[in-house]
Amino acid sequence: MTTSLTGSAFDSLLLDAVTDAEALRETYALPSDAAVRKQMTELTDQTRALIGCSSLVLVASADAEGNCDVSPRGGPAGFVAVLDSRTLAIPDATGNKRLDTLRNVVTTGRAGLLFVIPGRTTTLRVNGRACVSTRPELLSQLTAVGKPPASALVVGIEEVYPHCPKSLMRSGAWKPEEWLPTDAQPTSAEVTLAQLRMPELTIADIRQAEADSLKYRYE
Repeated sequence: MTTSLTGSAFDSLLLDAVTDAEALRETYALPSDAAVRKQMTELTDQTRALIGCSSLVLVASADAEGNCDVSPRGGPAGFVAVLDSRTLAIPDATGNKRLDTLRNVVTTGRAGLLFVIPGRTTTLRVNGRACVSTRPELLSQLTAVGKPPASALVVGIEEVYPHCPKSLMRSGAWKPEEWLPTDAQPTSAEVTLAQLRMPELTIADIRQAEADSLKYRYE
């Protein structure tokens, strides 16, 4: 598809994009009864166990203007605490300190989670109310990432939905034989250097900064 010099591909596609839910539904068959029924408002023993197996959760949030953000949170399996069948707590381990997710949650009081389990093709979606807590007695329980965090993202569950494995099966995410070779993708340092747009920095500088960041990741 070609576009004008003054517009992006998005601008072109927006001209005839689907604009209402009714038109969107006409494009698809109705979901199966199982796809509807398996949405719940609290954890079962099985979904609680899945969260206990997860070492990676993707956190979705938005600000007051609707600008969206998805950020990863990781730790040893079980780093996300299940406080009860309708409440989760995610320790905020030291990161880039931009606070994008936490600022959004403070503003809107909402968050969405997608739990990923290494080697498993099932993912678990959790959506609901959210807040940022600095309560000491909570933070003292959340030491799986090395020490009590500065804060915790607390999610009051309104929707629990286990996704079928199709997406991860299609991606080959857990199949090393389907991974691209290392030299077919830019390194982390190369990506960061291009993003920073600071001519005085070199790849070696970025690599050293990344190594230091990992070495002192709990500070």
